Amino acid sequence: MLIDSHCHLNYKGLVEDQQNVLERARDAGIDMMLNIATRENEWDAVLATAERERDVWATVGIHPHEADEHPHVDTAKLVERAAHPRVIGIGETGLDYYYDHSDRARQQASFRAHIAAARQTGLPLIVHTRDAEEDTLAIMRDEMGKGAYPGVIHCFTASGAFADAALELGFYISISGIVTFKNAKDLQETAARLPLDRLLVETDSPFLAPVPHRGKPCEPAFVADTARFLAQLRGESVEVLAEATSGNFNTLFSKVQTEPAT
Repeated sequence: MLIDSHCHLNYKGLVEDQQNVLERARDAGIDMMLNIATRENEWDAVLATAERERDVWATVGIHPHEADEHPHVDTAKLVERAAHPRVIGIGETGLDYYYDHSDRARQQASFRAHIAAARQTGLPLIVHTRDAEEDTLAIMRDEMGKGAYPGVIHCFTASGAFADAALELGFYISISGIVTFKNAKDLQETAARLPLDRLLVETDSPFLAPVPHRGKPCEPAFVADTARFLAQLRGESVEVLAEATSGNFNTLFSKVQTEPAT
């Protein structure tokens, strides 16, 4: 069984056919899905899906693209909503200097607010970083000095050096379907050497469908294709990879062990 550690079930492309999307995932051997929030006005819908579906969990957070529109979402608000029994993570948050949809200082302030919420709740931080390795790492290190917090670098596409630094901070690293792309040689080299006990797999659906589904809306069932490719890349059986990544998910997102499934 596999776990999709990062998907957006309430995004256009999946929400219109959500029940069938979930059934296809289950048929593909996907045991659990983490439905990620990116802006406040979707929190209720993300939580409703997690309340309704026994194998779907939720996060609360503000994507860096949305930071300008959410100056009011502070640590206290995140902590308050994270008390919901189906919320098991904080984010996604982080820095995105590729698109710069939000002011960089505002992104950084939001990132730190999320880190504080992760520290207070003990829930893992889900980090998005693109073209912002230096600042992302600087903030993570600075905040770690204020008190430890768990987390994962989601949809990892950064450098091998960034991976090593994140691992040193105790973070997990999640690999998406990008690893299957022909032009992802650097990512493949890094993914091949990541420690098995810090590895997660994800779809980031409805984005980034892996080979052989390129050009289609991505969905959680496709995490099985990413896992097969990654296992072959690493010289492991898919069974070993699935057991390890599922175990890692349950270790990192440990609230799933204490909250009853609905």
